[in-house]
Amino acid sequence: MSVEIGMNDPDPNLTQDAARVMEVKRAHEDELLAKRNVVGVGVGYRKRGSERTSEIALVVMVTQKLPPTLLAPEDLIPTSIEGVPVDVQEVGEITAY
Repeated sequence: MSVEIGMNDPDPNLTQDAARVMEVKRAHEDELLAKRNVVGVGVGYRKRGSERTSEIALVVMVTQKLPPTLLAPEDLIPTSIEGVPVDVQEVGEITAY
């Protein structure tokens, strides 16, 4: 699964930031989707708790957030990729109907 934020924002800095994050997403999406528990990769706003921030990030969607000690080293998700912040968001199971 892949999602991206809209590019209709009039703020040129936001557009540049989003374009950079989308570039990193395209380059690393397959390797992130191969990790255990990952169900989607997108571009969106970082969340702190349940609150959305104004920071654009690479969003990695997982069925369940797990402590690093329960994941194999190859399944750990980095906090940033190529200088782009990564936000892990728990979304549960995704089912197509």
